[in-house]
Parts: sequence; structure tokens; C-alpha cells
Amino acid sequence: MPIIMRGYWLSAVWSVKAAAALRKILFHQKAENVAKKWNVSREEQDKFAVQSQTRTEKAQKAGFFDKEIVPICVPSRKGSFEVSADEFPRHGSSYEVMSKLKPCFINDGTGSITAANASGINDGAAVVILMKKSEAVKRNLTPLARIVSWAQTGLDPAIMGIGPIPAIRKAVDKAGWRLDEVDLFEINEAFAAQSIAVVKELGLNPEKVNIQGGAIALGHPLGMSGCRILVTLLYTLERTGGKRGIAALCIGGGMGIAMCVERQ
Repeated sequence: MPIIMRGYWLSAVWSVKAAAALRKILFHQKAENVAKKWNVSREEQDKFAVQSQTRTEKAQKAGFFDKEIVPICVPSRKGSFEVSADEFPRHGSSYEVMSKLKPCFINDGTGSITAANASGINDGAAVVILMKKSEAVKRNLTPLARIVSWAQTGLDPAIMGIGPIPAIRKAVDKAGWRLDEVDLFEINEAFAAQSIAVVKELGLNPEKVNIQGGAIALGHPLGMSGCRILVTLLYTLERTGGKRGIAALCIGGGMGIAMCVERQ
């Protein structure tokens, strides 16, 4: 079984414009669909978003992300400067302020998705080193964890946000685990609505999910987030002394993917 040796991610710096449509349904519409079908209120979404920001703020101030971030030097007109921490999180976020924001996309009184309870789209990069256990032994290297199982599933693109639900169930079944045996979960926060729906449907303990915040606070660099949440999961398991973890996320085209990892 493959094992993960090292993991790092480069801090997200600048926001970029990005949009995608499939079957004439935009991402925000898919999130609104999930909110309606799983009865996730605007209040729940805003409180979840504040929680993500608060957890990230505490983790940054405690230095929990430092071990997993590679500082980079960025050139500018005023000279090169080092970026060693994410700039996207909004420290001091409050429900009072967040709840006053207007929905971004649906303005007929039924919309609930705002700029604050959705993930930010920004730049980032992440990498892990993967090798066979025999190779690690040969090189006298200590792995961060081993991959126990992984799974991907397909579903209606109109509700793609709940993709982690079937993916996690399938991965856990392949691993021979029970959900209550998992120490920590990192589930990408594309939107607060879908994040809440996933936690509710799976019956997860919220205190085990994204304990250092998630994409609502850190941002969602497309194509990088899956590796980023895995890296964060590995180091958070190490820091907390946990053994089993699951990383999962939804995929815009109507899929879900999940991976079960275990520390030795």
C-alpha cells in the first residue's frame, strides 16, 4: 500500500476570477440546490462560515500551518518579499457582520449564498511525495501516513456539492472502517451549504471536521485543493496524535472523491 512521505502547500496569494458552468447550472446554483434539498438555512451557513474563519485564525496564530507551508519569495516593484502565511483569511469575522451581506446570485428572497459563506477562489500549489513502503524502508525514511483506501463516485451535477457523502461511505467501506473510528476529517468547504449537508447526512461530529478551518477561510485554488486538504489532514493528525483520517471533496462535474489515511 502506498505511503505518504512529505506534504507541503504554497500559501494562496492573489484572488483570480474563475467561473464554470455545466448543464447550464453554475456552481452557486448547485449550492442553492443543496441548501434547499437539505434544508440548510442562511443562518446555519453564516455561522458555519464564521466558525471556519475563527478556526483558521486560531490555527494561524498558533502556528499550526507553519510546518506544512513552504515560504516563497514574490517579486514586486518594491523588491522581493517573502510570503509564508495565507493572506486570504479574514481575522475577526463575526456573525453580526456576515449576516448583513446580501445573497450574491439570487435576489428574490430565496437566495442564501453570499461572498462570505462561499469559498474564495485564489492561487496556490501543493505537493506530496508518494512511494511504496519497501522503498521508504530502503531509504530509511519515516512516512507521514499510509493510504488505506480511496474512492470516487458520480452523482447529479445539479447537487454536486454532496459528492463527499457517497465517496466517503465507499472509501470507508473499502477500508473496513466505521465512521466513528475516524479521528479527523478534512472535507473541502466549497460552500457552507454543501459542507453542512455533508456533515449532517453522514452524522459526523463537527468537532472532528476541518478543525483548523477550511476553504471558506483559506480559499479554494481549483486543481490544488484536494492535495491541500490532504496535507493539512496529515499534519493535523500528527499534531493531535490522531491515527485515522479522511480527506474528501466534491468535484464540479458531478463527482465526489475521498481518501482514507492512517498514521503508524
